[in-house]
Amino acid sequence: MKNKPPLTVLLAAPRGFCAGVDRAIQIVEQALMKWGAPVYVRHEIVHNRHVVSRLERLGAVFVDELHECPADRPVVFSAHGVPKSVPAEAERRDMIYVDATCPLVSKVHVEAERHHAAGRAILLIGHAGHPEVVGTMGQLPDGAIALIETVADAESFAPRDPANLALVTQTTLSVDDTAEIVATLRRRFPDIAEPHKEDICYATTNRQEAVKAMAARCGLVLVLGAPNSSNSMRLVEVAERAGAKAAQLIQSVSDIDWDAVDAAGTLGLTAGASAPEDLVEAVIAAVRARGPVRVEEISVTSENIVFKLPRVLADA
Repeated sequence: MKNKPPLTVLLAAPRGFCAGVDRAIQIVEQALMKWGAPVYVRHEIVHNRHVVSRLERLGAVFVDELHECPADRPVVFSAHGVPKSVPAEAERRDMIYVDATCPLVSKVHVEAERHHAAGRAILLIGHAGHPEVVGTMGQLPDGAIALIETVADAESFAPRDPANLALVTQTTLSVDDTAEIVATLRRRFPDIAEPHKEDICYATTNRQEAVKAMAARCGLVLVLGAPNSSNSMRLVEVAERAGAKAAQLIQSVSDIDWDAVDAAGTLGLTAGASAPEDLVEAVIAAVRARGPVRVEEISVTSENIVFKLPRVLADA
């Protein structure tokens, strides 16, 4: 151990919680303070088991669908957004509900509704089955939104009216992959209406840029996050494409392949937008416990965005 050369750890910044995730977690905490336990949450509030487990210990009960919630207890909708049918059902049952949808996801919902009202067919770039995609498609009647997952989908899509299309995207996609799909759609449909500002959220973009800035120096990049977290999975792909010799998703320090770390020479470390910073700190502590370490932060920008809590919780 004593003769071990120091391991360089490159720490990506920004990393971890974004403003939307921070707000969603606070909403559950404040709801518990205001109404007491249990507070029900439809779907994982954010895609991270550690976050969900901590909120469960405080009294949150996570369910898949609204019918699993008793009508006399409050329910919170997850940060990914929900189809319009969900709050409509809550109102029909006279339930107290709080919508923790990230404001940047809500912005996409508003865009989709605006295009639909203008008579455009909408193309949504995203991943089938992801809660955010289900929520966005559920803002409008069936058939109003077509899902485009790949460049091949963009090439083969056959609209009824090619001159009357609009484009929106899931907020947690790979910036580079999405740019390729958008370029294909622009080439095929020059009149397609696009967002005034990129739908991919600032946090997704910033975390990918930070990984790109360090990847080429890394023998291994570890991404703290969950397998069902879109933005975390994209960080693994971005690291590999940007020149890291290897990249792995881990949920906690217990998932680390120490042989791979020892062989890396330089270790990159980042965290998806729903992964708490204490998981990052635990990895650094575990690495330090094994020998000399030099930590260098690779920062591409600083984030200071904060989203307000819903009015119903302002007095909690």
